[in-house]
Amino acid sequence: MTADRRGLLIILSSPSGAGKSTLAQRLMGWDPSLSFSVSATTRAPRAGEADGVHYRFMETAHFKQMVDTGEMLEHAHVFGNFYGSPQAPVQTAIEAGRDVLFDVDWQGAQQIRNSDLGKHTLSIFILPPSIAELRRRLISRGQDSEEVIAKRMQKSWDEISHWGSYDYVLVNDNLDHTFERLKTIVTAERMRRAQQPGLQETVRRLQAEFDEERV
Repeated sequence: MTADRRGLLIILSSPSGAGKSTLAQRLMGWDPSLSFSVSATTRAPRAGEADGVHYRFMETAHFKQMVDTGEMLEHAHVFGNFYGSPQAPVQTAIEAGRDVLFDVDWQGAQQIRNSDLGKHTLSIFILPPSIAELRRRLISRGQDSEEVIAKRMQKSWDEISHWGSYDYVLVNDNLDHTFERLKTIVTAERMRRAQQPGLQETVRRLQAEFDEERV
């Protein structure tokens, strides 16, 4: 049985503190069929982490083999370990009409757009209303030291500088308003021609009916 529509690969990117994680959680609360792509990694599991839930843990040789055979939508080497998004479970989900969320940076977003599933991607970049507000949000979270916050702020401009490569850019000056705009974008993009596998057959049927009318 063919799904009524194909799922979307929804890419959310932003500098740390812009509200991306909160918006992603709200999006999944709005539509429980949405799910996060479970990344693969070569690092060892931490306490409380379960394979296939938090990450797909694998040996380095296996990871590199998947990269070489094109089985990773995107991948990166971070602090001595590899991280990536396996293609097979994502492809299964979108063929069943389920959207998959990706929390990746601009480099990961670019790799996904250039993959075999690129035509089904929807990329959205979240901007803070100001740099001062971005700093305030990082401090108010109370999760990081001043040194870590300084590093995050230093990295933020490099991330923001790639805003032009995304399909949509939202300025998160009000979380509720931004979430409403995000829902509107996802709803509209689900109806893109490439997301409706039955359209071609519908047009063929209409053409056949038209030809019959002319006889």
